[in-house]
Amino acid sequence: MPNGRGVRESNRENVLRKGVSKKQRLASDNTRVVAFWALRRINGKDGFANLVLSDALHHANLSPRDSAFVTNLVSTATRWKGTFDAVIEVAAQRNLAAIQPSLLDVLRLGVAQWWLEVPQHATVSETVALAGSVIGERVVGITNAVLRRVTEKTSSQWLETLSSGLEPMAAKALRFAHPSWIVAAFAESLPDDELEIALEANNVAPSVTLVARPGLITRDELIREVGGVPTQYSPYGVHRCGNPAEVAAVRSSHAGVQDEGSQLVTLAAVRAADLYAATGAWLDMCAGPGGKAALLAGLAQERNQVLLANELQYHRAKLVAQTLHCYSNHLVIAADARTTPWRDAAFALALLDAPCSGLGALRRRPDARWQRSPEQFNELNALQRALLAAAVRASAPGGIIAWITCSPHPSETVEIVQDGVSRYGLQILDAPALLPEVPNSAALSDLRFIQLWPHRHGTDAMFCALLKVATP
Repeated sequence: MPNGRGVRESNRENVLRKGVSKKQRLASDNTRVVAFWALRRINGKDGFANLVLSDALHHANLSPRDSAFVTNLVSTATRWKGTFDAVIEVAAQRNLAAIQPSLLDVLRLGVAQWWLEVPQHATVSETVALAGSVIGERVVGITNAVLRRVTEKTSSQWLETLSSGLEPMAAKALRFAHPSWIVAAFAESLPDDELEIALEANNVAPSVTLVARPGLITRDELIREVGGVPTQYSPYGVHRCGNPAEVAAVRSSHAGVQDEGSQLVTLAAVRAADLYAATGAWLDMCAGPGGKAALLAGLAQERNQVLLANELQYHRAKLVAQTLHCYSNHLVIAADARTTPWRDAAFALALLDAPCSGLGALRRRPDARWQRSPEQFNELNALQRALLAAAVRASAPGGIIAWITCSPHPSETVEIVQDGVSRYGLQILDAPALLPEVPNSAALSDLRFIQLWPHRHGTDAMFCALLKVATP
């Protein structure tokens, strides 16, 4: 390996794609080397953890057991990054900024093993071997010292030590591995006695949820094909373990992968259109990659309606088209919805799943909590307001707009909707009443909005406001 400076940048992809050298295998087992380079891509290049892991495991030739270990190790090190960094800073007796990034990721993987209750001797020895293998002998001593200090205490003892003296919000941020600003945002949207439960739920990876697409396959038929159990609330969902790509119905697009919360807010939007007898075509303004669009297309077909699915990015629009290929009642285009590339007042239902922070899917995206920042919301909010204005222009008088975000953050939910209501004279409908099968689905800030939660409903934290456009 290069003289204490780690693997050169140009060699990083080769490590993932071609495995590790004989020298590395002698020094550290293959699983931890794969985990290290995956973590470097996540933290060093802001990679999406799910995509990085999928790519790494595809090229690593690991057994199913070792692949599961790598996934668990990297996901844990990513999800608990803030808490682990606080532990490392104390154990290393130096500021994190003084630790080179590659060594910091080695130490995070070591702390993750301790967190997952890998025996102490294995945690220390394997992490030391990994440091020597991927960085160099010069960091072996500090790695050994830090990991020995870390493993002298249990995780509970470390959390108690580190949170002592912190103000309550900062203590929750440390104990549940969320940035303080996210904890504060969740606190605005939840009763006090649910905050910690909600934060804890974000640290539990969800099971795979499939959707049976209307007119193509029934849920009972999907269950007979794949096993699994029906979702609690959605009439189309199935919970199932395993790789969805192995399911024939998924490969044919008769079924897809879609969180139950996403299914439910789509269903609520369609029920609103039914209730208010809105007539005309339907629009999915931000359709990529196509999950909601496919469910909409199936429900539209049952009602002899047509769907226009729009996506800004051409490659994502192609994904939408591939997902909808089994339906004949749709058109897919790639355009900027803000420019309203369609006739004004043309649609009876405009579903706007707006680009957002994704804070409602933190259990699926362990990296997102550390890659987002409060400063990003100004730009996002400006885009969201522009898209809502476009939805109003696109909607026929008496038409329905479904404002949907995978976020419980007030600036992306209640504040955007209330601003739109005051600007455009929209009527707020009672959205939770359209999902009577889902208990406790009303948002804390306004009971007319839907706010789903992982800890309450087993779904992503989806928000939905249903708005009716004024008639002349």
